[in-house]
Amino acid sequence: MEEKNEFIKKMNGLLAEEFEVEEGVIEPDGLLMQTLHLDSLDRLDLVVLIEKHFGFKFSGKDFANFTTFRSFYDYLYDKLTAKEAQ
Repeated sequence: MEEKNEFIKKMNGLLAEEFEVEEGVIEPDGLLMQTLHLDSLDRLDLVVLIEKHFGFKFSGKDFANFTTFRSFYDYLYDKLTAKEAQ
């Protein structure tokens, strides 16, 4: 579980820097789109950020599945660990 906590900490830092918000407003049950003030272009930036830092792709359509930071991080962490297991 420590690895996931490190992943979350890294993601919080990346998101805070990229979208110019305080890390303190990023909470597990916080609303992802509203907290980061994401519009469609920002979502594209987020996709590029994930691809750049973690080396896997996901679609902007996947955002329909994410409401909270927790759901977003769970999805990314599961994809990351599946990629590493290959």
